[in-house]
Amino acid sequence: MPTDRILPAIAYRLASVVAFATMGALIKLAELRGAGLAELLFFRQAGSIPVVVGWVALGPGLATLRTRRLGAHATRCAVGLTSMTFMFWTLMLLPLAEATTLQFTVPIFATILGAVFLREKTGVHRWSAVAIGFAGVLVVAQPGSGHIPLLGAVTGLLAASLNATVSILVRRMGSSEPPATIVFYFATLSMVPLLPAFLWTTGPHDAGTWATLVGIGLVGAVGQLTMTTSLSLAPVSIVVPMDYSGLIWATLYGWALFGVLPDGWTWAGAPLIVASGLYIVWREQRLARGVARSAPAVSD
Repeated sequence: MPTDRILPAIAYRLASVVAFATMGALIKLAELRGAGLAELLFFRQAGSIPVVVGWVALGPGLATLRTRRLGAHATRCAVGLTSMTFMFWTLMLLPLAEATTLQFTVPIFATILGAVFLREKTGVHRWSAVAIGFAGVLVVAQPGSGHIPLLGAVTGLLAASLNATVSILVRRMGSSEPPATIVFYFATLSMVPLLPAFLWTTGPHDAGTWATLVGIGLVGAVGQLTMTTSLSLAPVSIVVPMDYSGLIWATLYGWALFGVLPDGWTWAGAPLIVASGLYIVWREQRLARGVARSAPAVSD
């Protein structure tokens, strides 16, 4: 992977982290103003459509939205929308920093999914990292203590496991589908279940709440586009470590908007989860380089 593609990929990923952290803060604000889960999901996805269409129209052109892989987009939509539902639910149940910390388990779940479903060889090093990561989860969640609601911990871990699946799906689709096309079909196909749910559950809100809901969609679209673009420019192992900067933004938003700071258990457990994820990423890169060096040269 050339350096001139890795650096933009990292920049796009960092931008997506800021966008998603902002979206998380807006979700909590909208919830406090009376918005429900179906409304949050609907505006998140509906707001993406005009942003993506404008992005494509000003860039490669609307013709790039044509696809022959509608089935792959439908699968990505089903998994992604389920993951998003659990993620939004977690944000409604937990403080921003704790909800963000649980999302750091994505590389851990990617390792487990690869070993179980893809039959990837996973040695003692990565399994040890997985164990350390889940030890960090136990430190943060403090099960049985009431520190974090059990439901919030469960929804957060389910969101992370499904998010790991989404990263794999998007990376595979990126070989033939432009990033904006992937985001467009994700948002558009999501309207099939979300529009009826929105019409069934929505209620009256003031102008500030509607503006917050619209902001969720717009900021979320920016985050989705920049995240998907990063995955098309560099391997998952390169861009995923940038996600850990999200804890900084979540802490700042939690303090500035809600007067909440992570407690000592979160600060103690988060480094274990982050170290586990970084080690898994480093190990994958090292093994990939070893395979590349041992591969026989192909002559012209």
